[in-house]
Amino acid sequence: MKKNILVIHTGGTISMSEDAAGSVKPEKNNPLIEKTAVLSSMANLIIEEPFRLPSPHITIKEMLQLKKLIEKTCSARAIDGVVITHGTDTLEETAYFLELTVTAKVPIVITGAMRSSNEIGSDGLYNLMSSIKTAASVEAKGKGVLVVLNDEIHTAKNVTKTHTSNVSTFQSPQFGPIGMVTKRGVLFHHAPTRRECYDIKDISKQVILLKAYAGMDSTLLTAVSEMNVDGLVIEALGQGNLPPATLEGIEKLLASGIPIVLVSRCFNGIAQDVYGYEGGGKHLKKLGIIFSNGLNGQKARIKLMIGLTHTGNKEKIEAMFQI
Repeated sequence: MKKNILVIHTGGTISMSEDAAGSVKPEKNNPLIEKTAVLSSMANLIIEEPFRLPSPHITIKEMLQLKKLIEKTCSARAIDGVVITHGTDTLEETAYFLELTVTAKVPIVITGAMRSSNEIGSDGLYNLMSSIKTAASVEAKGKGVLVVLNDEIHTAKNVTKTHTSNVSTFQSPQFGPIGMVTKRGVLFHHAPTRRECYDIKDISKQVILLKAYAGMDSTLLTAVSEMNVDGLVIEALGQGNLPPATLEGIEKLLASGIPIVLVSRCFNGIAQDVYGYEGGGKHLKKLGIIFSNGLNGQKARIKLMIGLTHTGNKEKIEAMFQI
């Protein structure tokens, strides 16, 4: 018996074509939708296209729209799984937002492509087929939002884009993929041990992301303090350290009630309060900075936005970043 799979197309390279001048652009008609009949042998497909945008155009508004569409459809009819096609530039952020907010208890798989639909070696249709297989798999249940490209299955929390153009761009530093898609089926070899969900109805919090560098001072931090922001994420040096010239700006932000979350700019390891010198992790933790347990900067920003929407309590927000 074929599964009922909700397929949501949102745009991106997977729905574009390359013209004679070598420019990749959206087509008038989504080429993936034209392949629906070909894919219908795999599952009963329910097709939705709420918008068609390059992924740099995706905002938190569109992410929330996807959450609501998934929950509405799953409550209205029997859905066994969800597949979302998405541009790769911000794919991991949408995936993590949905991981933290969708209440529907069905497998959700996000996929994309590094080559447009008419290029030699186009990977879009193949990735879509792999994602439908994964979403229809019994073993995918309970594993959270998954990202499937290039025969690999990754968790939304750990996956990140690592190469500008290679088809194997999506990797999970430290942990690796949790499964693979083969010609004969879907194989999982491990699974996440913890899940979290925050059922938000709307989101309007403004969170800024900054990256630390040698010789950084308080200039940018002072500018942030003069903006209408609700939170700040900093990709810090090493295990979670900042140049001492940033401390004036840090203290000003904290004094005004702006929560600051610290992650490492390294893509392996986690930020920890280890070093006790001025600007070191121990000093920053004592000032009141929140240390994140292994997220990259872009995902920590998404989580802080959700945290500030879910609760205004600093201790509860800090606890969220230890999961």
